[in-house]
Amino acid sequence: MAANKTAGADQAASPQSKPFRLHPAAIVIVLVLAAGVAGFLYLNRLSQREPAPPPPLTGPARAYIHDGFLKITDSNLEAHESYLKQEVVEITGNITNTGNRVLDTVAIVCVFYDPYGQVILRERVAIVSRKMGKLAPGESKPFRLAFDSVPESWNQTMPQMVIAAIDFA
Repeated sequence: MAANKTAGADQAASPQSKPFRLHPAAIVIVLVLAAGVAGFLYLNRLSQREPAPPPPLTGPARAYIHDGFLKITDSNLEAHESYLKQEVVEITGNITNTGNRVLDTVAIVCVFYDPYGQVILRERVAIVSRKMGKLAPGESKPFRLAFDSVPESWNQTMPQMVIAAIDFA
């Protein structure tokens, strides 16, 4: 009987240990939080990635420009203040197709410089697009480009305009 008292005393001294169990709602919350953090990190990494550069001019497009079939004339630069008290730089001009092919799109890159000759803004814009209408051979069309994000350090001169893309019809 003495042995039974000792065994009972041992059981009373050490309570029976229960296995550790997580509540199902806690597991779901942890999984949702982990998925949220993973999604945030993924999207953050995507937003910091440089956008892919636009494709270079094709051979036929280079030849079209080199042969002088695409001309930008009557370029004019104006800077004025918008209703939101923001400076807007506006470039107007005409583009003329003196070649023998119909153009679907023409995009140019406008490069703005500071007084020290450093590039401060490079922006690609379309001056001919399907939405605006094609540019037929011998045709000339006016264009208007508005820029509202030119830094204050701009040197106030006409930006360099480079033809960046041509798509033929």
